[in-house]
Amino acid sequence: MTAWGGRLIALATLALACAIGARAAWMWQANAYGKTLAEQAGDYGGQLAEKDRAHGREREEAAAAALKQLAEQREARRALEARLKDQTKTHWKEMNDAQQAQARLRDRLATADLRLSVLIDATSQGSDGGMRETAGPGGVVHGAVRAQLDRAHAQRIVAITDEGDRGLIALQACQAYVREVTK
Repeated sequence: MTAWGGRLIALATLALACAIGARAAWMWQANAYGKTLAEQAGDYGGQLAEKDRAHGREREEAAAAALKQLAEQREARRALEARLKDQTKTHWKEMNDAQQAQARLRDRLATADLRLSVLIDATSQGSDGGMRETAGPGGVVHGAVRAQLDRAHAQRIVAITDEGDRGLIALQACQAYVREVTK
């Protein structure tokens, strides 16, 4: 072997040793880096899992709060409906009672069981033709001057007052409804 041949072999061996060393260092570094990444991924994955669990708990709590609020609103609505139902019953009872009273009054006027009369102002002119009522049992002063109404006119007056009574009852019912709804 020549000097050049020995040097060439030594150089080739050295190059091969450097290549093998570089490859071994590369593999060791990749393995160490892979372990570090795996640990970080594991920690990060744990952090993600913890964040997912915390987020899930928050969603469950928000859903529970929304369901609770919905139940409270539903209960409030049922209570309001019950109060309004009671008011409606009261309104219809008042309306029915008023109509029955007006019907009895109309019947009594129609049968001449009852006569309507109006007071006449005794100081006004032209009222001299009216008749005075008889004096009361405990006094000598004559009563106020009254004029009796014809049955047909009395029935029309009762019908008008009936409509007015129904209107007042309906107004009271509407006002009670508005008060309940706006509470």
